[in-house]
Amino acid sequence: MLKTIAYSVVTLVGAVLLYAATKPDTFHVQRSISIQAPPEKIFAVLNDFHQSVSWSPYEKKDPAMKRVFSGSESGKGAVYQFEGNKEVGKGRLTITDTTPSSKVVIALDMDEPFEGHSVVEYTLSANGGSTDVTWAIHGQQPYIGKVMSLFIDCDKMIGKDFEVGLANLKAHSETHLKASTS
Repeated sequence: MLKTIAYSVVTLVGAVLLYAATKPDTFHVQRSISIQAPPEKIFAVLNDFHQSVSWSPYEKKDPAMKRVFSGSESGKGAVYQFEGNKEVGKGRLTITDTTPSSKVVIALDMDEPFEGHSVVEYTLSANGGSTDVTWAIHGQQPYIGKVMSLFIDCDKMIGKDFEVGLANLKAHSETHLKASTS
């Protein structure tokens, strides 16, 4: 009886591990929103880490987070290191490329809770009197990430944060940024 149970457990674990191996080697999560503000105003916010406190959902998860800004003041070469609670973790953001009023590309290097390296992209597209903003993250998914994805829906988890952040960015942009252009 004990051998049968042990064999069943080993078979089940083996099946889960084999199934995880069939998962994609990369991941991609993105969310979008339409904001009633010009692209150049929104771009200025996204291109400057100092302004993230006004809209980033991670800033709200740990207001006591340690922050260190270095490199360029904004744009390519700007660096934002953070160390927060277990919901935020520890890592570094570096703006690697920008296209004025349309795109900001950031390298995200996480140290905690798990080491990981991803690319974050903000894409802005004028749409009449508004701007369509897309927040995306993508990167390699190591085997442990594939196993975890069987039990945790990263798209839902990260996507929820992106939705909150984009809603915050919309509120900030449609009140503060519009007031500064009037």
